[in-house]
Formats: sequence, C-alpha cells, structure tokens
Amino acid sequence: MSFNAGPRNAAVARILLTLAVTVAAVLGVVPATRAAGPSSTEFGATLSFEPVAGAGDVSPTAPISVTITDGELADVVLQAPGGTPVAGELAPDKQSWRVSEPLGYAKTYTWSGTATDSGGTKAPVSGSFTTVKPVDKVNVVINIGDNQVVGVAAPITIQFYGRVADRAAAQRALSVQTSNDTEGAWGWLPDSDIGSRVHWRPKEYWKPGTKVTVGAKIYGVPFGAGNFGGDDLTSVFTIGREQIVKADVRSFQMIVMRDGAQVASYPASYGLDSDPDRNTRSGIHVVTERINDKRMISQRYQYDVVVQWAVRINNNGEFIHANPATTGVQGSSNVSHGCVNLSTNDAKAYYDSVLYGDPVEVTGSSVPLSASDGDIWDWTLSWEQWQKLSAL
Repeated sequence: MSFNAGPRNAAVARILLTLAVTVAAVLGVVPATRAAGPSSTEFGATLSFEPVAGAGDVSPTAPISVTITDGELADVVLQAPGGTPVAGELAPDKQSWRVSEPLGYAKTYTWSGTATDSGGTKAPVSGSFTTVKPVDKVNVVINIGDNQVVGVAAPITIQFYGRVADRAAAQRALSVQTSNDTEGAWGWLPDSDIGSRVHWRPKEYWKPGTKVTVGAKIYGVPFGAGNFGGDDLTSVFTIGREQIVKADVRSFQMIVMRDGAQVASYPASYGLDSDPDRNTRSGIHVVTERINDKRMISQRYQYDVVVQWAVRINNNGEFIHANPATTGVQGSSNVSHGCVNLSTNDAKAYYDSVLYGDPVEVTGSSVPLSASDGDIWDWTLSWEQWQKLSAL
C-alpha cells in the first residue's frame, strides 16, 4: 500500500509544525525546526528567553536576556510601549543580548531581531512579557544629605513612605560603606505615621573624619503585600569633630568636651528633681536641630514662652536653651521642666558650636531616657540589644 503525500497532507503537516512552534514560543524556546512553506527548512539553533515569552509580573530589575545556541544574534531590540528601545548589550560572541538598565513597572516589553544558525538559516527574535504592577510604590528619605558634616553619635535613619512587610528584603537593599570599616548594624523601629523606618547605628561613636556612603537600592524590591520599592537613593557625608556634652544633673554644670579636651563648663539648671515628669532624662541624647527662637507651650504647667538659642536633644520636649528667668539658680539648683537652662551668652556659645548628631550624655537623673521619649533612642540600647532589631 502506498502513501500519497499530496497537497492536503502537506497542509496538515505544516499546521502541526506551526502548532509545535507556538507551544515552544510560550515556553520561551524556539525549536530546532520551523515552518517555512512547502519546502520546510530546518533551523539548527535554539533561542532561550529570560523571562519566558508571555511571562507576567516580572520584576523590573530581574535579569532580562535572550541567548542562542549554535548560532548568532543580530539587530536585537527590546522595546517598551511606544517603541522606545531599552538599553542593552550584545555579547562579543553574538550569542547573548542582555538588558543594561532597569525596566518600568506595569509595562509590556516586546522582542525583535534576527537569529541565524550555523548553517545560515534565519529565524525571528520575537515575543513579549509584562512587568509587575505594584499595589503601592514606596519611596524613602535618608536623614543625612549629601556633603553634610555630622556629629559622632548621628544615626542614619531611612524613612519609608509606606509599610514594609518584608523587612529582610528591604534591609538587603540597604548599604553603609565607611572609609575605616566602622562596625554598625541596622535596627527596625516601630512604624511611624508615615510608614516603616530603620536606623543604622555604629557600635561605638563614629571616629571623626569618617567618610560615609549610604545606599538604598530599593527599586524593584518586593516589600510584601504587593508593595515595591520606588526610586533608589544615596547619600555621601562626613563625620566631623568629636563634641560630647557631659551633663550630670547633680553637678549643676554642663561641660563641653571637644576632641577629648574640655572647652567649656556652663552653669546650668536641669529638670526639677522632685517631679519625675520634669526630670531631665538620663541617657545619651542626640542633637537633632537648633532654632533661634523657639516657642514652648505647656497646658499642664501653664506656660507659653519664646526661648532663644534652642538646641533640640530629643522629641520629648528636651532642649538646651537660654532662660534668663532661671539665671539666678543656674549652677546651684534644678528648676526647669526638663530642659537644660543656660544663660543667654552661654546658650548662644553652645548653639554656635553644635552639629546634628552631637551626643549629650545626661547622668544623675532618676528617670532614664527610653523609646517613649522620641525618635532617636538608639543609644539607650546596648550593642547586643540593638543588633536584635535587625531583620537579618
């Protein structure tokens, strides 16, 4: 019995071969044969795509490439919507092409180009994939800007403008590099009203002159719950001179040490000893800002005053500032509402000397500084306790 490979059977064969090519394309691989009309020609190479053709929810920072075995690539282009080409590079052996820039969120990208096998047979480079669409794109801010000079107790704080469920993934995207291999660690604090937040604290005070580079390479990083990282951010800054305030509330003096030497001793009045709510908290405070004229209001203690040369040392209302009303007892009695009161001249002299991140070491009070006292309580924890706040 003979078999007649007539026009009808040839058409069926071409249809079956076309179906095979389609299935292979979905899997991200071009098979060794392809439909080429009645005189079908074998394509002796294999194309592989990463991600596979038709993929969805692709990370915009995932490795994106097309490779060929037993052949070469030419004129490869990955196009964004609207036809904009994505930057990429063809390998010297012409067997692979890789994307060299991050992609966008929620976009469909399309391949084009030509593949040629070792025998000279050509096949198209084609297919598409779609990147993930975040529920929310979460950006960050770093507390210390480029080229700033800060004090030796300055923590690095990164505030996320949204919630981070996968803290480990977020932390892996953060980096701190120093000019002298300073030992430090990330610690996650409770979320603020804005979103999640993480601090990096050195094990001990920074060494003066340290150069610091902070990186938040968060773009494309999944934060959990459908949220992804927004724009990458970096900051490069320097640690300034070492200035430490020694503030023993029992001494009625505020001593300023700079680079290991005493440069000032100011008569002071600290928080009223008999009222725990007015005690100046014991512990390492950190200078966060200074204000020429600061209005202070308390409904409980019924005052509304403007003070000069105010240096904030915590967000619980503690400042070092001028207070002419207590000049008579500065150096002999503690009567303030928790702040460190100095004379106008002394307060101005100290105000002019401070940097963000200068430590103020308060001792002798019966009430310790704690997490309830503001945003920066990093130094109230031992190094072992701080390390436990890391997500890794």
